[in-house]
Amino acid sequence: MRKKNNDLVKEVMTDYRNRKEARKSLETGWLLNANFYSGNQYAEIMPNGEIRDNGKDYYWQSREVFNHIAPIIETRLAKFAGVGVGVTVRPATGDASDVNAAKFSTALLRSVQEENDFKKLTREAIFWAEICGTSFYKVSWSNDKGAFLSPTLREGDVEVTVCPPYEIYPDNLSARDLSEVKSLIHAKAYPASVVEELWQVKVKGEEVDVLSPEMPLNRYNGRTGMLPEVKKDYVVVVERYSLPDKQHPEGRLTVVGGNKLLYDGVLPYINGKNGERGFPFVRQTCLEKPASFFGTGIIDRLIPVQRAYNAIKNRKHEYLNRMAMGILMVEDGSVDVDSLQEEGLAPGKVVIYRQGSNVPVMLNMGGVPNEFYEEENRLLSEFVTVSGVSDFLTSSTISSSNVSGVALNLIIEQDNNRLSITIGSIKNASRELGRQVLRLYKQFASDLRLKRISGENGETEMKSFTANDITGDDIVFDVESETVDSITTRKAMAEDLLRLGVFNDENGKISDTARLKLLEIMGFGNWENALSTKELHVKKADRENINLKKKAPEIQDTDDHSLHIEEHIRYLISEENDLSQQDRKTLSEHIRRHRVYLRLTNEADALNQNT
Repeated sequence: MRKKNNDLVKEVMTDYRNRKEARKSLETGWLLNANFYSGNQYAEIMPNGEIRDNGKDYYWQSREVFNHIAPIIETRLAKFAGVGVGVTVRPATGDASDVNAAKFSTALLRSVQEENDFKKLTREAIFWAEICGTSFYKVSWSNDKGAFLSPTLREGDVEVTVCPPYEIYPDNLSARDLSEVKSLIHAKAYPASVVEELWQVKVKGEEVDVLSPEMPLNRYNGRTGMLPEVKKDYVVVVERYSLPDKQHPEGRLTVVGGNKLLYDGVLPYINGKNGERGFPFVRQTCLEKPASFFGTGIIDRLIPVQRAYNAIKNRKHEYLNRMAMGILMVEDGSVDVDSLQEEGLAPGKVVIYRQGSNVPVMLNMGGVPNEFYEEENRLLSEFVTVSGVSDFLTSSTISSSNVSGVALNLIIEQDNNRLSITIGSIKNASRELGRQVLRLYKQFASDLRLKRISGENGETEMKSFTANDITGDDIVFDVESETVDSITTRKAMAEDLLRLGVFNDENGKISDTARLKLLEIMGFGNWENALSTKELHVKKADRENINLKKKAPEIQDTDDHSLHIEEHIRYLISEENDLSQQDRKTLSEHIRRHRVYLRLTNEADALNQNT
């Protein structure tokens, strides 16, 4: 048995090293991109694959860096931060059970995103995709999360993490996506103590030279460029995921670390289509690359432009320095050359030259050639062409006061369109994340569980559920916010809708419900909740609708009867509820009593006005 395990460990590690060697050139390119982003823009890839800065050709050479890559990437990241990554689960049919399952699944996904700080994870994934071209999410089930069942046991919950591309090794580098990969390796460095805690196997730690997501991107050495981080007492854990085949119908997961077998068994997650087991990873790219598993980033295209821009700016500054400092022409032996070289031509300096020799004169440099300015402007426009980010976005200023609002909107729309490919990848990754999260809950939430869920009205509550309350494959995922949204855009849209009368009722007035929705669209939802009691009445009526099966709602003198009647009727006639005949009678009677209270209140008000 031990020999069999040793052979398996050797096989996995050999497979891992072969995949790493096959991808070596890609990793070098990712490191070069990181160097250029952080401002180390004289780094070059040597024939042996090493990243090196060869230094100045001459001591007087100007080698300043005029970094345009960093602001371009930061602008793109800021734009992508406005992309909606929340997902809405829509029912496949209008059946009440499908509708309720879809609504609960949506609330569950939003709760998982909040618990895992999904906005931060998305920013991290987008950053790695911009630098390296590709990033990955790992969607797994952690037994160390969730509610406590005992002092040492938890019920488990979904865990979402971001994997930089250098941790992922597919068996086919020419695969277009994960669907064309049969085997995938995830290699990551862990402290030896963590490995022992997770897999219950004692391993010996060592110095591990690996890249790390926490690595500061300005780490730089003039000889080797961007340096990986050396970690002590760490172990590289290699997880090899293999899809189901004839030999392994449920797939196979083999985990190796410290030259020891940590785990060998079936794929742990039923996260594929039609109840199949698959990879617990979601792929996201900046730009797709033909016949390549790993995408390409904008920095790959910007590096030649940035090199040329640095060269033209430095040559222009050298020319300006020559004009300002001057170049003195002297006859051989006529002056003390050593003194001139050490002290230069300081203002008021007396130059003594040999009697009978020619007088030293300054070389006429003329003006700076226009070719410098023309080439600089061409390169600046090329930055815009290659990156898809205009000067309007990077400078955040308007060059002309005559630009109309329509023209500005067209500029913004064009910039959004140029980023649409990357935005599409972000949204696709969000949809796939939602699918995998729900499938994991369907697999592991077989027993009754409690989860803090946010309702439609913004309230949070503890809700019990099982796997049967979750819908899985028979749904459509609709990512919210199909464009790069902002508060200003929402306000403008709300104003247009208000002008068109979309929020008006049959009497031409804006109802209280429509008014609250309008304020929510404009970003004032929380402010309205703090100032108005009408929203609280709507929420109270919704709670009465939800708890109707538990107990009949009671009418209180403080109720706003008109709002309660509207909400109860909406719930009664909608297709979302699964009320029994008795529940319908109870709610109808409750509505009738509200109407009696409303009529009596109106009659009392009219009597008071007459008197």
